[in-house]
Amino acid sequence: MPSIDDVRRIAAELPGSEERDTTAGPAWFVRNKAFVWECRAWPSIPTDLREIIERELVVGVKLAQPIDARALREMQPDVFLEQTTRWGEPKVAFRMAGIDADHLEELIIESWRVQAPRYLRREVDDRLGFASDS
Repeated sequence: MPSIDDVRRIAAELPGSEERDTTAGPAWFVRNKAFVWECRAWPSIPTDLREIIERELVVGVKLAQPIDARALREMQPDVFLEQTTRWGEPKVAFRMAGIDADHLEELIIESWRVQAPRYLRREVDDRLGFASDS
């Protein structure tokens, strides 16, 4: 099972990534925009989700479209949680126990891409051999 240290390592490799300690726990930002964070059991979160977050490590990522969150939830409902809060939509929270290392890396990189400016995305695209967006 990946840990928060795995999140930290993956995020640290992305240009412009900055880790911050927030009231909700560690979070990673690019150009002051959050792209991955540890979820905490806030009172405003529905009780069933709050109980999961209290028992195990849950991480959230920013997504490009609401349909992306819905697709992940439908493909793996035991891993990807229903909406935790309305803040920062679209996003998805997932149980780290259900994510393998490759999928975790993919989720973090894609989330970073959603928030990163074009010039930083090009840097990663060049490094990973992706076709750059214009």
